[in-house]
Amino acid sequence: MQKKVITFGEVMLRLATPGYLRFIQSTSLGATFGGGEANVAVSLANYGIPVEFVTRLPQNEIAEWCISELRKYNVGVQHILRGGNRVGIYFLETGAVARPSKVVYDRAGSSIAEITPGMIDWKEVLKEAQWFHWTGITPALSQGAADACLEAIRTANEMGVTVSCDLNYRKNLWKYGKKASEVMPALVEGCDIILGNEEDAEKVFGIKPEGFQAEHTGGKLEANEFESVCRQLMQRFPRARKVIVTLRGSINANHNTWGGCLYSDKLYASRRYDITHIVDRVGGGDSFMGGLIYGLITYPHDDQQALNFAVAASCLKHTVYGDFNLMSVSEVEQLMGGDGSGRVVR
Repeated sequence: MQKKVITFGEVMLRLATPGYLRFIQSTSLGATFGGGEANVAVSLANYGIPVEFVTRLPQNEIAEWCISELRKYNVGVQHILRGGNRVGIYFLETGAVARPSKVVYDRAGSSIAEITPGMIDWKEVLKEAQWFHWTGITPALSQGAADACLEAIRTANEMGVTVSCDLNYRKNLWKYGKKASEVMPALVEGCDIILGNEEDAEKVFGIKPEGFQAEHTGGKLEANEFESVCRQLMQRFPRARKVIVTLRGSINANHNTWGGCLYSDKLYASRRYDITHIVDRVGGGDSFMGGLIYGLITYPHDDQQALNFAVAASCLKHTVYGDFNLMSVSEVEQLMGGDGSGRVVR
């Protein structure tokens, strides 16, 4: 039996305006759930990988609704801790063309923000695991969440479980008196796989690609420009075996280019997708991470194939409404094989 992937973080109620309406125009909000690590868990479950999502939720009907949604997508929920008073919420206004999307968070005092070390028995959670995944969102929530995350990483290291992180810097979340640059290094030191983008590396660790300015790219990002970022991250964090950078070129809110590069023994670059009609880009990075974990587990000796799967999976996520990437392995492989026609499958 295949060992599990464990993901740990906050899952939130997502309330989004219909279509491209602004908040001030909207008379209703579509309700779904999402959150970095939960999104990764759903992707992996869709690919047939056994996965458990660990979080802390209150004892109320909204939390039960959330848990039933995760169960619907075959995500394991047996290690979800119950306690605290509320589920975090985020509000989404989807942008169009020159108008960017907007997110408003209402997550202060959520159950997971009030977690403390010792609440979760990580040895029990990780005993059947091959992989543990977290993102930089979790330690941004509170000191307790950061400490619980560090506890999980160190336990995973002791148990020989692969650890991955998505740096996922969110400047609006670091509100409890610590900067990301103070908290993140101790956590990332325990990681075997590091995912980020050029902004994450710069804002958290002061690592920049040499001679690069995002606003001067015209939406085109070249993989070789980021080899220096990968090398610098590996020098800073010698445990890391692979560093991956996502390459999003933003032409406008509906039109992005999308690709990635992976650095291990050398630099691997993906093909570049031109995504001209984005349905929903929220969760795009998480769908990349889900695809990457699947790829690295499934093709352990083929970094190029693992990267190609991650990029294709994430490209397809941009066509799916909601945080979760509801794609199968065969659908991702079809796009990897070059069929992006969108013709009806009969």
